[in-house]
Amino acid sequence: MSASSSQNADEKLAANVSGNPDLRVRIGNIALKNPIIAASGTFGYGIEFEDIVHLNRLGGLVVKGLSVEPMTGNPPPRLYETAAGMLNAIGLQNIGARAFLSEKLPALREKKDVVVFANVFGYTRADYVRTIEILNEGEGIAAYELNVSCPNTAHGGIQFGSDPLVLDELVRTAKRAAARPLIVKLSPNVTSIALMAHVAEEAGADAISLVNTFLAMAIDAETRRPRIANVTAGLSGPAIKPIALRMVYDAARAVKIPVIGMGGIVTPVDVIEFMLAGASAVQVGTASYFDPVATEKLVEELTEYCREHRIAKISELTGGLVTES
Repeated sequence: MSASSSQNADEKLAANVSGNPDLRVRIGNIALKNPIIAASGTFGYGIEFEDIVHLNRLGGLVVKGLSVEPMTGNPPPRLYETAAGMLNAIGLQNIGARAFLSEKLPALREKKDVVVFANVFGYTRADYVRTIEILNEGEGIAAYELNVSCPNTAHGGIQFGSDPLVLDELVRTAKRAAARPLIVKLSPNVTSIALMAHVAEEAGADAISLVNTFLAMAIDAETRRPRIANVTAGLSGPAIKPIALRMVYDAARAVKIPVIGMGGIVTPVDVIEFMLAGASAVQVGTASYFDPVATEKLVEELTEYCREHRIAKISELTGGLVTES
């Protein structure tokens, strides 16, 4: 390429980036206008945020985990702020799959250009299947996100996502029942996240998301009692980001399906780092607790970051980590 051609290319790139960087990404066949997705359990059913967040400016949103029947969740206290993070043991409180279809989904469908993912959980494979079958009847759901961090009561309480054989069985069963793409949300509480990612892919997952919260706890030294009524809880927030980033990197190298990264994402730089590690999109969770409009702000900040750093097309960053000198 001649010097003049190179200069013209640079000028063209600069003109493009100074305007509107292309933030569009894809999760398989699902197109998102940007990589920012509100994470399950931190954004209600989405519609509760419509007065403060322009939902159609987000890449997408994942609703609270849904089960066959309504659940009240764990007794309080259920939340506790830690250094650079948060403990939660909400206990998967939700209104149930049928109530979601009748009470929440219609309002979401009225919002134009909003990509909705339904998080699904259960305590047996039959629970998952029945929840998915109910949700299959609704319209306006882009995909299911399978929460495999639940205790499998039929197998003595072992988490679905901590045993390769149990995970394989669940994903295969859910895939057969699902009328929509299936995203498997992996637990970080495993020996090898790469292995679990590979198992999910082989069992039929269309994408994976990671990581869910880390099992943790906090104690009040004065009362000598746990800070959380459930004793243990899930740790999230910036404190887990370095570990989550490494796990996304390991998982992305083990599979060919899209990876959605999460774990302490607050800034545009966090988003870029997760994409370089191999994520096609990211989920933002704990940030919405200390700033309810964090997701929409992040879209705006990411746009400006790409403009300033001359990133014309953000999807080209996925897997772009340079490891050789």
